[in-house]
Amino acid sequence: MPIESAAGRVRWTSGAVELLLLTDDTAPVRISSLRPAEVQPPSEDLAVNLVELNLTGHGRIHQPPGTRHRTYAAADALRLVEVTEQKNAAGNEVLVVRQASNDLEVVSRIESWAGTSVLRATTEVINRGTGELTLTYLSSLALAGFGGGLRAGTRIHQARNSWCAELRWQVLSPEQAGLVSILGSGDPKDRFAATSLGSWSSAELLPMGAIETDELTWTWQIEHQGAWHWELGGLKEDLYLQVSGPTDVEHQWRQRLAPGESFTTVPVAVAVTRGGLDDGLRALTSYRRAMRRPQVDHSNLPVIFNDYMNCLWGDPTADKLSPLVAAAAEAGAEYFVIDAGWYSDDSGWWDTVGAWEPSKVRFPDGLGVTIKEIQDAGLVPGLWLEPEVVGVRSEIAEQLPPDAFFWRDGRRIAETGRYHLDFRSAAVRERMDSVVDGLIAQYGIGYFKFDYNINLPGTDALGEAPGAGLLGHNRAYLSWLDDLLDRHPGLVLESCASGGMRLDYAMLERMTLHSTSDQVELLAYAPIAAAAPSAVTPEQGAVWAYPRPVHTPEEASFALVNALLGRIHLSGRPDEMDAEQRIRVAAAVSTYKEYRSLIAQAEPYWPLGLPGWYDDQIALALVADGTALLAVWHRGDGATTVDVPLPGTWRTADVLFPADLPTTLDLEGSRLGVGLPAGPAARLIRLQH
Repeated sequence: MPIESAAGRVRWTSGAVELLLLTDDTAPVRISSLRPAEVQPPSEDLAVNLVELNLTGHGRIHQPPGTRHRTYAAADALRLVEVTEQKNAAGNEVLVVRQASNDLEVVSRIESWAGTSVLRATTEVINRGTGELTLTYLSSLALAGFGGGLRAGTRIHQARNSWCAELRWQVLSPEQAGLVSILGSGDPKDRFAATSLGSWSSAELLPMGAIETDELTWTWQIEHQGAWHWELGGLKEDLYLQVSGPTDVEHQWRQRLAPGESFTTVPVAVAVTRGGLDDGLRALTSYRRAMRRPQVDHSNLPVIFNDYMNCLWGDPTADKLSPLVAAAAEAGAEYFVIDAGWYSDDSGWWDTVGAWEPSKVRFPDGLGVTIKEIQDAGLVPGLWLEPEVVGVRSEIAEQLPPDAFFWRDGRRIAETGRYHLDFRSAAVRERMDSVVDGLIAQYGIGYFKFDYNINLPGTDALGEAPGAGLLGHNRAYLSWLDDLLDRHPGLVLESCASGGMRLDYAMLERMTLHSTSDQVELLAYAPIAAAAPSAVTPEQGAVWAYPRPVHTPEEASFALVNALLGRIHLSGRPDEMDAEQRIRVAAAVSTYKEYRSLIAQAEPYWPLGLPGWYDDQIALALVADGTALLAVWHRGDGATTVDVPLPGTWRTADVLFPADLPTTLDLEGSRLGVGLPAGPAARLIRLQH
């Protein structure tokens, strides 16, 4: 990966991707383009600063900037020191761009991931002065050179995300996003901004986005489980992009740096690909598999039964669990997770959580008896925990020291009956180490579902800005997870945040898998399940499959197909089903086990496009090794034939599940007609070359 440097240009080629920087003794380093190496870059006149940063007391320069995070004086004062290439501990090549001003040293690290078209960027600021400095904005990634991005044909992609309605991708033209050229008047002053507020990284939007032109697509993800911001703005006839973690304007984030102290931004990864958004999402899929912590679960894909969704609803007891354990084993599950409630004597446990000791009322003979029942059935036992909170009525809330909690203006913060724990506190980490290690040692727990059900803007407990306090906790929590997995390398950790409220790759770099939703209705889950691989690798995307005795064969099959191209979270009431219904569930699980190894290496395709929330027809395909697994959903009233354009040309097609319900298949090479009865109806189909 040679660095070519000549005539004020630095060209770095990383695999098939080329990064072009512009250097000048009288200006900061600017980024001109990030493109496939064989694609001619656009005009270099539209470059932007590689790093934008602001310091308290400095502000902006040049024209009035409106609301945009651009043309800051502190960034304008930077000058190039050196550009070098290094190799990091993971063996990846890293371009290091070092700039400095009188008081600051700024280091941009741009990491290449072999075998992908993805780069990951961070920015480090070091106070080299003699006095304290306060950062109020610092970009992780900046891009320009999209090639006439304000023209017709450019598409801006973002994904709306909310509780029980996750993963809803939207596309806007620049004009619909409020971005237009103002011709001879100079650069526009407005922006199109996407911002996550608080400690849920995907409470309203996924920490992702994309710019698609007629030729190329740039797709990015912010690898942070808290607050973040990205913005697009006009740059003459083109666009610029800036991405960051928390900011002062948006998140009350300020970072004080004493002389010699440093701060590093949250990572941002970006893929540049030919083709559309699908191609960028496939590139990120490859990158996500490369950057995450290796875990056996990612290749084995065991089937998980969880007693919560459309089942016990957080009210487990020994008597209720016993028939479920038997039914889960009969269905072919391999893990059995006891969800919320196992620690409380009554159902009003929401604001009492925190001790994490088994209820003697729910388990009069001890939790160990039920755990042994799970193990004797051939299942690995799991438990639900919410490590980052303590209920306001929990005795633990009075036993922990003040530094264990989030505070604001001298008051301990309570949110929906919970106090938020601060994992920078040694007392918090030691207590949760003791809880988790103790449950593993005493009961042989092999799986934890770590939930997170509150959303807070931050803490000023240590005298810092609230946004800085939240970021400090975020990073300490990730460190705690790393230490936990180092001690227990075979442990399976599920990330959940009221379903999909923390769908980000700070968590999923470490956590084994992630709950995609709390959606209780099988029809509404279909678009979530189909879109899930856009944000999480299929082998990490946990989808509820909750067939119930009241379901018709088509409804039960629909509920099961929802999960068959991800990670099965089996639930519902298999213990109350008749023999024919139990056979249907077992058939789905058995079929899944036959092909699940393919899921772990497959690339996602959306033959009918990424699903809309109200679409009657939805399709998702996973393709690997000459095989495609295609899920097709029909939510309309009448019988229909779903016409599916296929990725590639295929020789054969057969229905894997449900094999007993009426389906017609009409394969013509690169198109498949799937004849289905009136909805709800869903089928899993296998295609082979």
